[in-house]
Amino acid sequence: MNRITTALLAALEALLVVAIGIGIAMVPLTVLWAAHFGLSVEWFVFWRAAADIWLLGNGVDLTVQLGPDVAAALGLAGADTAFLFSVVPLGFALLSVLMGVHTGRRAAETPHRWTGVGVAVGTYAVLAALVTLSAVSETVRPSQVQGLVLPTLIYAAGVLVGAELGRRKTSQVGDSTDRVGRVIRSSYQRIPQTTRTVIEGALRGGTAAAAGVLLVSAVSVAVLIAVNYATIIGLYEAVQAGVVGGATITLAQLALIPNLVIWAAAWFVGPGIAVGVGTTVSPIGTVVGTLPGLPLFGALPQGSPAYGFVGLLVPILLGFVFAVVTRQWLDRPGVPERTTLEHVLTGLGMGVVAGVLLGVLAWWSAGAMGPGRLIEVGPNPLLVGALVAAEIGIAAALGMLAGRLKVPPVRRGKR
Repeated sequence: MNRITTALLAALEALLVVAIGIGIAMVPLTVLWAAHFGLSVEWFVFWRAAADIWLLGNGVDLTVQLGPDVAAALGLAGADTAFLFSVVPLGFALLSVLMGVHTGRRAAETPHRWTGVGVAVGTYAVLAALVTLSAVSETVRPSQVQGLVLPTLIYAAGVLVGAELGRRKTSQVGDSTDRVGRVIRSSYQRIPQTTRTVIEGALRGGTAAAAGVLLVSAVSVAVLIAVNYATIIGLYEAVQAGVVGGATITLAQLALIPNLVIWAAAWFVGPGIAVGVGTTVSPIGTVVGTLPGLPLFGALPQGSPAYGFVGLLVPILLGFVFAVVTRQWLDRPGVPERTTLEHVLTGLGMGVVAGVLLGVLAWWSAGAMGPGRLIEVGPNPLLVGALVAAEIGIAAALGMLAGRLKVPPVRRGKR
């Protein structure tokens, strides 16, 4: 495959990624335009709505200015003034990253890997800029700077990861990027082996512990939705959005599922989440007021759970278990024996890595979801990160030390 063909295919893939992302919101909105409004409203109103949803899903803040009638109908304090909507439906961002990984892998299969990567990211940047400029209206104004930068960064991250994975699979050697990689690896090899072992153990174990917390959270969210299914259906009926409106609401909620998983992780860690200023959903108890009008929020736990404190054991147990697994991985041939201090540092490093990962995710999943009290929705990222680092770090340090405790053999006396 020559360079021009690689560039054209990369540009086409970037176009498809943007089209699919916007199309997820555009299709139900277009059906709503035809079925409910009878094509009487200008179609570009729904285009701008779909573009706003896509931009919001890629981290772009929206400034909303509702009309007097709509603000009065909502009955929320502050609805008559401009307010910020910044909770990112992470489903869109996740889709962009995954499709970016596919683009990067495809580019890595060609002899012109970086041509494909550069053209794909450049095309995506141009398209994101066009979408951002076309989405401005009197009612909703996306942040221009964020719109020009954040969607491209999210997609580029996926493309780069995919390109690296594809490079490793095809084992390409000899280009400039491989030489850069060798220089980086050579510099890393100059670090003392014991230090490298601590770093590798902390990165592997901390990432695994964070992933374990998210996995438990995902299962918990699925269970909560199943248990509270009747409540969610009742809220759907109360909205009275019709078939098309109900489908639109469902798509919006599906995009928020990754947010709910991260919020569940914040619940297990301890601080929980806020669903409005002065509210809390945590293992200690739930105190909420006016909720955003999404039926999925009917799955939130109510009252004070009798055994909510048991949830706090999840990150502690996972930190201990993954530390034991990490220690076994480190106890392989060729790796020197580590001191007690190095074991403790590895465990504490696991906590730091997990804390950074979950703290960043908590920050990305939180924000404003409306006017008045709804300017604060989601977990406190600093508190989540600090508690994760403490809980998993201490448990992991104990788990790393557990393998050093050797039980002496039982001696049998003479008969």
